[in-house]
Amino acid sequence: MIVLKGASALSPFRLARFESRLQTTVPELHIVGAWHCYLIQIKSGHTLDMSALHRILQAESVSEPPQEHVVSRYVMPRLGTHSPWSSKTTELLHGAGQPIARIERGTRIDLLGWSANAATCPAIAKQLYDPMTQSLLESEDEVKTLFNVPEPLSLERIALIDLEHANTRWGLALTADEIDYLRTRYTELNRVPSDVELMMFAQANSEHCRHKIFNATWTINDKEQQHSLFQMIKHTHQHTPQYTLSAYADNAAVIEGHPTARYRPDPITGEYRHEAVLPGAFQIKVETHNHPTAIAPFPGASTGAGGEIRDEGATGRGGKPKAGLSGFSVSHLRIPTLPHPWETPRALNPRMASALDIMLEGPLGSAAFNNEFGRPNLLGYFRSFELSASKTLTRAYDKPIMLAGGLGAIDRIHIKKLRLQPGDVIIVLGGPAMLIGLGGGAASSVTSGTSTEALDFASVQRDNPEMQRRCQEVIDHCVALGTNNPIRSFHDVGAGGLSNAIPELLHDSEVGGVIDLAKIPSDDPSLSPLELWCNESQERYVLGISAAHLQAFAAICTRERCPFAAVGVATATEQLIVGYGVTLPAALHVTEQQTPQRANHTETSPTPNTLPPSVREAFAIDLPMDVLFGKAPKMHRNTAHPPPPHWPTLDSTQLDLHHAGLRVLAHPTVAAKNFLVTIGDRSIGGLTAREQMIGPWQLPLADCAITLAGFGTYAGEAFAIGERAPLALLNSAAAARMAVGEAITNLCAAPVESLSMVKLSANWMAAAEHPGEDALLYDAVKAIGIELCPALDISIPVGKDSLSMQSRWQADGATHTCISPVSLVISAFTPVADARRQLTPLLHHQTNSELWLIALDGGKQRLGGSVLAQVHADSAALPTFGGECPDLDTPETLRAFFALMNDARNAGLLLAYHDRSDGGAFAALCEMAFASHLGLDITCDNRTEHLFPHLFNEELGAIVQVADEHRTAFTDLVEQHGLTAYTQRIAHPTTAPSIRIMHNDQCLAQWTWETLFDAWWSVTHAMQRLRDNPECADEEREIARTFTAPGLKPTLSFDPAVDVAMPFIATGIRPTVAILREQGINGHIEMALCFERAGFHCVDIHMNDLITGRVHLDEFVGLAACGGFSYGDVLGAGRGWATSILERTALRDQFAAFFTRTDRFALGVCNGCQMLSQLKSMIPGAEHWPRFVRNRSEQFEARTALLEVIQSPSIFLSGMAGSRLPVAVAHGEGYAMFDTPADQAAAHVALRYINGHGQAATHYPLNPNGSPNGITGLTTTDGRITILMPHPERTPRTINLSWSPNEWGEDTPWLRLFRNARAWVG
Repeated sequence: MIVLKGASALSPFRLARFESRLQTTVPELHIVGAWHCYLIQIKSGHTLDMSALHRILQAESVSEPPQEHVVSRYVMPRLGTHSPWSSKTTELLHGAGQPIARIERGTRIDLLGWSANAATCPAIAKQLYDPMTQSLLESEDEVKTLFNVPEPLSLERIALIDLEHANTRWGLALTADEIDYLRTRYTELNRVPSDVELMMFAQANSEHCRHKIFNATWTINDKEQQHSLFQMIKHTHQHTPQYTLSAYADNAAVIEGHPTARYRPDPITGEYRHEAVLPGAFQIKVETHNHPTAIAPFPGASTGAGGEIRDEGATGRGGKPKAGLSGFSVSHLRIPTLPHPWETPRALNPRMASALDIMLEGPLGSAAFNNEFGRPNLLGYFRSFELSASKTLTRAYDKPIMLAGGLGAIDRIHIKKLRLQPGDVIIVLGGPAMLIGLGGGAASSVTSGTSTEALDFASVQRDNPEMQRRCQEVIDHCVALGTNNPIRSFHDVGAGGLSNAIPELLHDSEVGGVIDLAKIPSDDPSLSPLELWCNESQERYVLGISAAHLQAFAAICTRERCPFAAVGVATATEQLIVGYGVTLPAALHVTEQQTPQRANHTETSPTPNTLPPSVREAFAIDLPMDVLFGKAPKMHRNTAHPPPPHWPTLDSTQLDLHHAGLRVLAHPTVAAKNFLVTIGDRSIGGLTAREQMIGPWQLPLADCAITLAGFGTYAGEAFAIGERAPLALLNSAAAARMAVGEAITNLCAAPVESLSMVKLSANWMAAAEHPGEDALLYDAVKAIGIELCPALDISIPVGKDSLSMQSRWQADGATHTCISPVSLVISAFTPVADARRQLTPLLHHQTNSELWLIALDGGKQRLGGSVLAQVHADSAALPTFGGECPDLDTPETLRAFFALMNDARNAGLLLAYHDRSDGGAFAALCEMAFASHLGLDITCDNRTEHLFPHLFNEELGAIVQVADEHRTAFTDLVEQHGLTAYTQRIAHPTTAPSIRIMHNDQCLAQWTWETLFDAWWSVTHAMQRLRDNPECADEEREIARTFTAPGLKPTLSFDPAVDVAMPFIATGIRPTVAILREQGINGHIEMALCFERAGFHCVDIHMNDLITGRVHLDEFVGLAACGGFSYGDVLGAGRGWATSILERTALRDQFAAFFTRTDRFALGVCNGCQMLSQLKSMIPGAEHWPRFVRNRSEQFEARTALLEVIQSPSIFLSGMAGSRLPVAVAHGEGYAMFDTPADQAAAHVALRYINGHGQAATHYPLNPNGSPNGITGLTTTDGRITILMPHPERTPRTINLSWSPNEWGEDTPWLRLFRNARAWVG
């Protein structure tokens, strides 16, 4: 093993923050330094090129001992695990020709002032590492044990009398009925089970996987219930099956979309093409990943997002994930720097991450996976909720809700899976097996805290989105083959690992299977049969394909560098055999060099009848399929409703209006969500039509998200979230109705054509084993499944449940319990015909307009469960949460509201729209004012005693802006729809920087705009200061809170309607451009489209195509290096990609020759920019270019920023100098670091970030990465090669921008960049 020392692991501000945290334990403790250390294991019999290794890793061999009195500690990946960093970097180094077996990275921390008091050492250690994902080691000798491989555990046989002990030992969560069932079945089989079979059965039949409670029969209050929970959900689809193409039959539901033409590379030639317009379809899915996020927030949330993405990809015979949503419900944040009076102290569960840690790390994990995979996250929710019911019982989200969902595109011919035939090959596609997530399906199905800490760790997962990107490229290629798609059927690998996925794949086709454990790819030779079969290593799929297609499928995988293995075959006999002693057809032994012959499966496919007993006894699994999927005991629930809640009611007459407004806006559920939004890419894919951010001042206030069905249409899909879970503590049925209602009022911001076209995903959470909570769950499901949704003609074709939402622990000599409310999160999806007709909360800057409130409560104004009550919970022994519960009393009112919004939109009467939700009308109005940098005069009704209910009730409703000239037309429409009694004028905008509450011309309360904004922004500011660079957090707050800030102010120096490429396009000649990508690149489709629109012929070129000599750069007039995360950016953004060129002599020479030719051009965007900047030594005229390193904020930044085009030689920006344009920005490493000040002065700068006054942006976030003078694009001396960090290729149409001037036409001025290239070629 070789140990190398790398660069500093922590920036100065992170080092200072870390040291400050340590000094709360030992004040005299100081951090002398923190460095990366690399551990490298060499392949046996090989020698490393150490100089190359030092160069690639930017590391050195010297590892000096610590100074006197300094103690070193090493924070390494947890012993026995492989980090995602290791997997990616090992592949990178293999590509660079380095014969390493494995590389890992850790951090060496040198500490001065280590306490001599041994009692404090554990407290210090706790601050240094996360025991769920890391190990803390004391010496380099201990570090070198990281690669030690223990002996694998043997296969175990479990006596039937010992099943209860095994159930406890492995945390199987089997019920007594299930144990009896297993005893009966194994007695019939005349043998005992293996440990592998027991674990497989537990995962496959866990509550998480089989939804036993939702399929149970029920007795409530001694009365037999007519329906199961699932039957009530299915009732909605039975009532309204229209527009649903697949429900309850796959990984996701599929619904009808608008006709569209797909744009993608031809799977044979690689040439990009527009396909024929065909009827559209899209798949929808929403998951939760609550237990893993509670244990290890970053990987838990990351793999939650990844698992849902796989569900979309594995729908039918292959889908393409398009856009995502996310959400979090946690307990009180208790931010140390932002204490709130309602956040009372209490004992916390030591086995679970705190709410603060979950919200600091979990959203980063979810965003990171989406970012690296290449899916925009366009929607979300966040709730912080906690009520103390007694000294030892809390109603809260210590076990959080972590929501991950989205929608994708699917060809209609691929919606239905095909049945596997005997002899079909079983494929595992994706990453290798590791000891990750073992028993996660069962672990997530039990009360948190009742299992052992070791089992908690066993269910922690790890993420590798770059691997999943490669898998998706394989799926995309197969799908593009159309009717020749080799995939017959497949599943993603999630809970239970292969032990759940492969049996499901076989069972769907009513076949059995024979699986060779030796064929399963593994990075851990110590895995026992149980661990190999049941681990939940992520980024894997199982597929069934015909043996005749195996070689073609292998070629696709090889090109994408996507690992795969043919691990077995389907058999006619419905028996599952898994072991090391099976014999598989020779056709399955495929390599890149071998072409398998079609096998005669009639003669060679193994079946249970052809295998001798002596061999079968050694198998890990030898079971009839019906043991897994047969008639296991069905659950019956006998329960009763709990006593009615008696929460005290808030007396609003005793409140101070001024302070109440500030408190409500500062509650995390209401407050600004910027810290959750800007970390996630929202423009990747080029099909975003509405993201969270709105207006010139870019605040995340959109009510819904919208995507486009294709690049040449305005039709698309809209989706929104509804969630009002705390109300379930008052009335679970009302909370469920409110969730559906809120999803609809949010969705009304989009041009929804019909309620029957709206499809819901319902995610149910409850502590089903807490007395009475299951009865409340039943009430909630019945309220929407049997009553509300059928009345609205809305169906629920997909959903998920998580019914162990409680945790238990010991503290202060007592047992403490935290139980969540019965929680329903509704995600609503619908096709839309024209995304341009959307509405947002952005107010038009005209004072001759009014804001109208349509309140669907009919004047009841119920305050029970409101945020107003929650923020005054400190004033009573029990929280003031009670009172009448808001509700959707009549579905007809919601129907009328929906029709009114459509008619008013169609008549052009609405200027802005915002739903009323948490914080009531007061919060909604303030948000509209914040988004628009306007003041408001809010009017109240004639009775001031109704002031607080009027402003702060959270009944369903919406606020719209109507011009004065349209008042009569609007009120006439309101009357036509029978909503006059529900509608009132509530405010009018002003240009004054204040918000006032007015009653009969009397001002009841007044705040400056900045005062309210500061309260609303306070959570984002505090969280950013804890998580990111605190200087950046302060700078953003100062800019955001400035009422007079100009925001985005575009100006043009040219006429974008003039197409400079048109004369050359008219010749019919289309020069060929290489759309270049490396593994992990995800921005190639939109890049190709922009060049194609400018008159080029585009070809998909993977780096493997150049490496293998399939194509040569000489064949192309231009080269476009695309954005993404090549090699996961493990050694720095773009460095892995650049290394793959620089360390291959032939490839390096090929690129150098291309760059030298004066009749060739190149464009590098984002990751392509970072890669090309590291090739500057071979690019003429690029010698002064910078490297691009970590953003100053040390955070991924996704923004719409304002750029100025600088006069430069760039052929791409010819004629555009002086223009100031908004553009999508999405990167983590965009800081332009020049080698010397002279280089910065001499470099040909092409683009820079500017503020709204036209000056170079020096402050965050106007300069999102902190580059000197806002530099973000450069070119060569002759202008042929240009690199830029922003993404003009994602915003060729104005619909793609989160905001643009009304006078701009269909296309943005950025299309000129690509047209200039076509004009230059001539």
